[in-house]
Amino acid sequence: MNARTVGMALGLLLSPLAYAAGAAGGVQVVQSGTVHQALFAIAFDGSEGLAVGAAGEIERSGDGGKTWQAIAAPGAEALLGVALRGSHAIAVGQQGAVLLRDAQGQWRKVDAGTDARLFAVSLNARGEAVAVGAFGTVLKSDDGGAHWRAIAPGWAAYTENGEEPHVYDVQIDERGVITLAGEFGLILRSADGGGDWQLLHKGDASLFALDLRGDGVGYAVGQSGTVLKTADGGAHWQALDAGTQAILLGVDSLPGGRVVITAIREQLQSRDDGASWQHVDTPEVAAYWNQGVTHVAGGPALVVGQAGRIVRVGE
Repeated sequence: MNARTVGMALGLLLSPLAYAAGAAGGVQVVQSGTVHQALFAIAFDGSEGLAVGAAGEIERSGDGGKTWQAIAAPGAEALLGVALRGSHAIAVGQQGAVLLRDAQGQWRKVDAGTDARLFAVSLNARGEAVAVGAFGTVLKSDDGGAHWRAIAPGWAAYTENGEEPHVYDVQIDERGVITLAGEFGLILRSADGGGDWQLLHKGDASLFALDLRGDGVGYAVGQSGTVLKTADGGAHWQALDAGTQAILLGVDSLPGGRVVITAIREQLQSRDDGASWQHVDTPEVAAYWNQGVTHVAGGPALVVGQAGRIVRVGE
């Protein structure tokens, strides 16, 4: 399976595998849906969380992920990314879908000026947001997602034949610095809102997820078991051997050294910031694919994926 095929399949893997209830090996199912459901992304701010998925599904938690409630969404497009910060909440997905939550908690569609599939969105406390997607799409909002403009790099400077690579993940920090990751192992950064871009990494394997912490440590994961680590805020990256060739789909970490990586029928954990890795070898992991992952208020990780599952891990 090549990188572009894998990327186009992200958010579309809906194979009908059976649901096994209960907890095993520190994996506890909080919620599960039908075999035709799928959740692709999860975000938390304090005790509030949002998870999004196929057919426009939005789930909300107000208690740190212990319980969840379905929220009515204005559309049936698959939602592949979500960001939550204070009063701002944005979801993105298929056919250029951008959904914005208003002060009353209602969701509405916003015209972002694209019909490209949007894989991810990031948001800071100032209301600056960046969404990324298929064929080099990079969009920025300065008003919490109400209005958007294109800020994509000149891709010909970063690809061998002028390809416009899929961009799978993005992070905007509190200073407004944007870091994105995608096909061809690309990691790019802009410190001026998308005016100028700096190449930080390039390789063979597509990168599907990115996590940068405030202490300068970060991870990027992707195809063929690729795990990259930075210790200087993303300026330099080194490859880690995590002992897998799985397609890695999500990553999140804590300053104490805890790292959780999701994948297709695989899950990796580290408690020493990537110096060593443990493979979660339970039926709860081996039978499913999982994608979105986040830690809640410095506590357990929450993972979302196949069959509409929301799972706590590592407790």
